[in-house]
Amino acid sequence: MKLSGVMPALVTPFDAKGQVDFKAFEKLLVHLREAGVTGWVPNGSTGEYFSQSTEERRDVLRFVKEFAKPGEILIAGTNASATREVIEQTAMAKEIGYDTVLLAPPFYTRPTQQELIRHYETVLTAVDVDLVLYSYPAKDGSDISFELMDHFADNPRVIGIKESSGVLQRAVDIASRYEGRIQLVSGSDDIALDFMFWGAESWICGPSNCMAKACCDLDRAYRSGDLGKAREMMKTLYRAMNILESGKFVQKIKYGCELQGLPVGECRAPLGPLTDEEKAEFRAAMQPILNW
Repeated sequence: MKLSGVMPALVTPFDAKGQVDFKAFEKLLVHLREAGVTGWVPNGSTGEYFSQSTEERRDVLRFVKEFAKPGEILIAGTNASATREVIEQTAMAKEIGYDTVLLAPPFYTRPTQQELIRHYETVLTAVDVDLVLYSYPAKDGSDISFELMDHFADNPRVIGIKESSGVLQRAVDIASRYEGRIQLVSGSDDIALDFMFWGAESWICGPSNCMAKACCDLDRAYRSGDLGKAREMMKTLYRAMNILESGKFVQKIKYGCELQGLPVGECRAPLGPLTDEEKAEFRAAMQPILNW
């Protein structure tokens, strides 16, 4: 599968009782499609998969699959803390109709690279899906090493890596080492334009939930060859993106959706609400995006 364009790492809307709000979800997805996204990535960390029951995760995957049109990319987040559970989640996604999954290292356990290689191999053996690796060491506590990528570089079912380390040099290294073998996927939002320059043709993007048109316009400007316009857009986006990366990422994205007239509820515990000061800072940074 060729990955391209902006694919939102979808939030999961919750209603006042803390249940998944599918009416708000549909309104959000319609808005994102109108902005020009190329696909959907439900049940990632932005979607608060860690707080959901298996039934809720199934319902979310099924809802997004039924909403998607032919030609729109579908990638399911199926992460969990143990290999057995990852296999169960991945098999569920495959049954619903997802042929590609996004997998970070299992959280909490901090596996060695050899253990992580065996983990991914076991999942791929158990379920016939393609895999996008997800490197986010600050959140998962484990890195995806070049040793691991070397191991999978010629496996046609390991199609890409969402690189969220925030280290541009690592993205450059991935792009140069694995060109034509592992697709580089932008995952460090405040340096997304740099990723594009170094060959990332796709962007799995949490911020696109609340700034979809701006993110898609940036992608389109770069693809059209108008680098000056793309640079000016990135300048406009940078402040809000940078504030997102500073902490309370999901809470701020959900608040950004509210600012766009697309309320999606609060996050589930242990994630807590934003302070008035945090809201004011992010609201100020979002103003030029709201007026895009």
